[in-house]
Order: sequence, then C-alpha cells, then structure tokens
Amino acid sequence: MGNTKSSALSKELLEELKSNTKYSETELCTWYQTFLKECPGGKISKQQFEGIYASFFPNADPSKYAQHVFRSFDTNADGTLDFKEYIVALHLTSGGKTLQKLEWAFALYDVDGNGNINKSEILEIVRSIFNMIPAEDQKVLPEDEDSPEKRADKIWQFFGKKENDKISEGEFIHGVMDNKDILRLIQYDEPQKIKDKLAEKKQ
Repeated sequence: MGNTKSSALSKELLEELKSNTKYSETELCTWYQTFLKECPGGKISKQQFEGIYASFFPNADPSKYAQHVFRSFDTNADGTLDFKEYIVALHLTSGGKTLQKLEWAFALYDVDGNGNINKSEILEIVRSIFNMIPAEDQKVLPEDEDSPEKRADKIWQFFGKKENDKISEGEFIHGVMDNKDILRLIQYDEPQKIKDKLAEKKQ
C-alpha cells in the first residue's frame, strides 16, 4: 500500500496509481496532500465517505448507496479507505474503462460478497439508487422502470433468470457489455456537478 502516513507518496504506489487510473503524477500528489489534510491518519472512515456523498445530493438520500460504494472499495474490509482505495474509487466511478467499471459494478451488486448476484441484491442496490433520484425526476421515468421493483424486474428478465436464480460475474459483465440499456439501468450516472465538486475538493 505504500507509506500512507508520509507527506509524500511512495514511488511504488505513485507508479501503480498512474498505470491503473487516468490521473497524472501532479494530480495524484496534489490529491494526496489534500487527502492527508482531511484525513491526517491516512484513512477515510465510512462516516466521512457518507458525508462526502451527502454534500453531493442535498435534495436526496444517498446514505445507503454510499454505504454500498464504500463496501465495494474497502478491499481489505477494515472499515476504512486508504489513499489507494480512495483514488481507485474516484477513478472507477467517474470514468474508468468499461471492463473495470463492470467488475466494480458486480462487486457493488454482490452485497454478501459470495461471488454471485441474486434478485434481492439487485433490488437492494436499485433501491439505494432511487433514493438519490429527486422526486420530480422519478415522475418522468419510463413506466416500466419508475420504481425500484420494476427496474429490478427488468434487469432480471434481461438476464433470463428465474426468481431464485443467480448471476455470475462473467454473465453479468458479458450481458451488460452487450446491452447498453441494461448498463443504463444498473448504474447511477453522476451529474456533472458531482464530478466538478470532486475536482474542486482536490484543488
């Protein structure tokens, strides 16, 4: 992981993040200094992470979605995100490569971490996404996806699954890559203002 409490990024971690994300050395070093100012211990807690999301959605409730996003990036399950996990999270939620994003999306939907997704897990994540959509925007959604239950049903039907079936990671990734409509249904498209705020926080 590198020396997260140092005031400078380790060369190894810097090279790893440069090769695995879209960020430059200058951006990463600047963001690291900001990260240490906000999180002097070199870690961000689940509560701090939820607070960041809450500031992006003043008219909605992103807490459940933020909890799931946090879980999916807390790769060592220690209840915190270090700088590496935090940067990977930013990268994948704001513009990672399609395959990387789908691998992350599968981890997001695999709530119990057992390597498969069932329908109740789909519904749980879709509900958390709906909590972030302002009521007025929900009113203009297509009729067959204007509730969490309808959207979960639509996703499940696309994969041709029976009520108690499961979806493997391979099935999930191939299915979504082959159908842009399903990609739209499984994700929350972050408004531009969120990306702008993320950029501001790292200035």
